[in-house]
Amino acid sequence: MSKDMSYAGVMSRRNEIMKNAIGIDYDVFESGGISFDYEKMMRETGYTLEEMTKIQRSTGVGNTPLLEMKNITKLVRKISPEGKGARIFIKDEAANPSGSFKARRAANAVYHAKKLGYKGVIAATSGNYGAAVASQAAMYGLKCIIVQECYDSQGKGQPEIIEKARKCEAYGAEVIQLTTGPELFYTFLKLLEETGYFNASLYTPFGIAGVETLGYEISMECREKFGRDPDVVVCTNAGGGNLTGTARGLQKAGADLVEVVAASVDLSGLHMASDTQFNKKSFTTGHTGFGIPFSTWPDRSDVPRSAGRPLRYMDRYVIVTQGEVFYTTEALAQLEGVERGPAGNTSLAAAISIARELDEDKIIIVQETEYTGAGKHIQPQLSFARDNGIEIRFGDPKDEVPGENIILPKDPSYIKANDIDLNKLKRSYIKNCIEKNPDSHVTKEDIQFLAEDTKSSVEFVESILKDL
Repeated sequence: MSKDMSYAGVMSRRNEIMKNAIGIDYDVFESGGISFDYEKMMRETGYTLEEMTKIQRSTGVGNTPLLEMKNITKLVRKISPEGKGARIFIKDEAANPSGSFKARRAANAVYHAKKLGYKGVIAATSGNYGAAVASQAAMYGLKCIIVQECYDSQGKGQPEIIEKARKCEAYGAEVIQLTTGPELFYTFLKLLEETGYFNASLYTPFGIAGVETLGYEISMECREKFGRDPDVVVCTNAGGGNLTGTARGLQKAGADLVEVVAASVDLSGLHMASDTQFNKKSFTTGHTGFGIPFSTWPDRSDVPRSAGRPLRYMDRYVIVTQGEVFYTTEALAQLEGVERGPAGNTSLAAAISIARELDEDKIIIVQETEYTGAGKHIQPQLSFARDNGIEIRFGDPKDEVPGENIILPKDPSYIKANDIDLNKLKRSYIKNCIEKNPDSHVTKEDIQFLAEDTKSSVEFVESILKDL
């Protein structure tokens, strides 16, 4: 009897398909209610830090340099109050084989697929992760399919996404490019079922655990150079795995006092799945269109329980504008001679603002850079924006309206990261947990889980539940 391959038919088998494609029975971690055993999931299906480091080093991943941005720091001090202006460093993850920190995630995921005997891997991503998976699959001799949400209904594709498709194909991957909308997940599930390949998801325990080596390296390098841990680590935040893995690595190094700051590009008002708004944005990741939804409901990902849980680890969440990130990208190239793509420069823009709040002896680390290429450069992106009716000018970035204009700062003093109310995000997350589990009675275990998952307290959770 043939299987029902309609949208409804495939979606009804999603849990079965996922289990076969990952090799994890997520049911063993469930409590039957809101909570699940997160640490057990990470412990029993992941790898130790030593194992992850060994896996990554075998394919040239990790051990990337920590670079001091001396000229940018000087610039920051010129526009800061006397005695302010922390030293800014970047962890140069563009040195990884595929050009981004996501090689750390992919190294563990593809190694695990090979270990389990899968013949190939599939990832649904429009970003750097696709290139990372394709690169690692080539090293391990596995087939690779990358599914991209690439075009609007008019066939227009964003330069940065098309750039990443080229990179995936260069590593020998088959790239399937789709228009924006619900067909992405449907196509992804169909391919997993038809091929029997491994789901190299961004959100599995071994994928997230792969980023722990990054946080651990940051702490170790800082201690070696300065005899102490950094004061602040800024992580570009989209689906939450980058921040989660980095923070867990810092914790494993015993760097518990480091402030972990999330940074996203402000794309408020734009809907990521809207056909008409798809090309109104100039950033494909690291923006609020992913960062906010995945913070308030991490289990919206392509696995039953996401291992990327950013509210569990973040101490602060700031947003910067598209114009501020473009300006920072140019500053990095012209002041430091380091040309990198927009993802890491989102955090660098935030770091420039945050450094002005801190004393000169403090250390702030931007924990990633990414490669740049033809579609990631400033001019192709700005030209594409103009073609889509976006006004581009210099001025005050606070006047930027996503989808209408991109405002480059008049000078560096106009770079200003703005805080998101974390308690508001935590409240939304707790509300989502209740609404998505309407038949569950909230137990003491659930309340404790929610307190841990929001980095808050039992009292805080109980107060939110009372209001709800």
